[in-house]
Amino acid sequence: MPENQNIEYKESWRDEYIKWVCGFANAQGGKIFIGVDDKGHVVGVQNAKKLMEDIPNKIRDALGLLVDVNLLSVDSKQYIEISVSASTYPVNYKGEYHYRTGSTKQLLQGIALTQFLLNKTGTKWDAIPVDGVDFKDLDKESFDIFRREAKKSGRMTAQDLSMTDEELLDSLNLVVNGKLTRAAVLLFHRRPEKWFGGAYVKVGFFGDGPDLQYQDEIYGSLFIQADRVVELIYLKYFKARISYDGLIRVERYPIPKDAMREAVYNALMHSNYSSGVPIQIRIHENEVLISNDCVFPANWTAETLMQRHRSEQYNPKIANAFFRAGYVEAWGRGIENMCKLCKDYEVKTEYTVHPGDVMLCFTAPKSEVTEKQPEKVTEKVTEKVTENQAIIIREIEKDPFVTAIRLAEILGISVRKTKENIKKLQQKGLIQRIGPDKGGHWEILKK
Repeated sequence: MPENQNIEYKESWRDEYIKWVCGFANAQGGKIFIGVDDKGHVVGVQNAKKLMEDIPNKIRDALGLLVDVNLLSVDSKQYIEISVSASTYPVNYKGEYHYRTGSTKQLLQGIALTQFLLNKTGTKWDAIPVDGVDFKDLDKESFDIFRREAKKSGRMTAQDLSMTDEELLDSLNLVVNGKLTRAAVLLFHRRPEKWFGGAYVKVGFFGDGPDLQYQDEIYGSLFIQADRVVELIYLKYFKARISYDGLIRVERYPIPKDAMREAVYNALMHSNYSSGVPIQIRIHENEVLISNDCVFPANWTAETLMQRHRSEQYNPKIANAFFRAGYVEAWGRGIENMCKLCKDYEVKTEYTVHPGDVMLCFTAPKSEVTEKQPEKVTEKVTEKVTENQAIIIREIEKDPFVTAIRLAEILGISVRKTKENIKKLQQKGLIQRIGPDKGGHWEILKK
């Protein structure tokens, strides 16, 4: 039998092999055979009796573990079996944490070590409380988005959604000992990047070359990002092919919108926000590449993602909130559905898994995606807004410091109606207020 996740062969004993024992204990457990070559052939060991005494004592002293050490023989050749059980707590060798994966031993460092220690203690990264942030610091619009989507999905009752914001957070298990968790901050704070540097999305258009032509950065809570990223892509970055079914106008985009939505939601939900690297969406002439830093379950591959698989979340509290909002499925079927949508659309989907990140590539037929040059906001955004809202955008483009009172005069409507239109433009992610109401200015987000 060849070496694998649970079997390691060594021709002779060296004290450094205690690291391999440490690796097995931190993973699934396994057996180390001393006196066996890499092909699994018994070559035998010298001084077996002494090793039978030394090995268990050295492992106990170095790791604090008691292991089974057995003396075996075949064809008059003696060899030793060290049987290691999986440990329920983290095991270190001289301050180092080793881990068995596949047929190799890995030294855990950085993010991988942090995640390992969290998993061993039964704690997930997004469940850790955050200091310096309070309930009153959270964003009303993010709660409005969640309530709207949860009501639409039917996964929360009207009684659930009538709770106060604090009660809602508690019902979603986003509060620990009165403190907001990392998940709560990411989901509902207007500026989560204050705590987690990469908590935003970058979208860039590259056309048919390697050079970036224009880009957007989408900030805000994860619910705001989920609400705006896909709409931004289809509003600004894609052109639809127009056809007619009788008198009915049909618009066909290069990537099915529901598939893109699934991909973006997965990236937001599973990202490793401790890395400080934002989600990146690169749009080329006939490809869309979505990449995010992540920590995969042990032994998962790109093939695992493309097949039916159990739902296993790196950020389970974020995933639960997304599920309650109706953004994702709970049984790991989302990717399967996405791939089916793309297949029907003749769009190829391919995952590439690296040690610290994953990239999804959508490849559309050449004729589907056409290069799109940057357009002035009034030439594109006004296709998606009302006439009064289009006028507001044009006036902001002329004068970013224009007031609601002045806009009401231009529109010939009340200040209250003007503010309602401004709010709708903000909710659509088309404009945002920079600075206070007095002394601040407007910024157009979709260029």
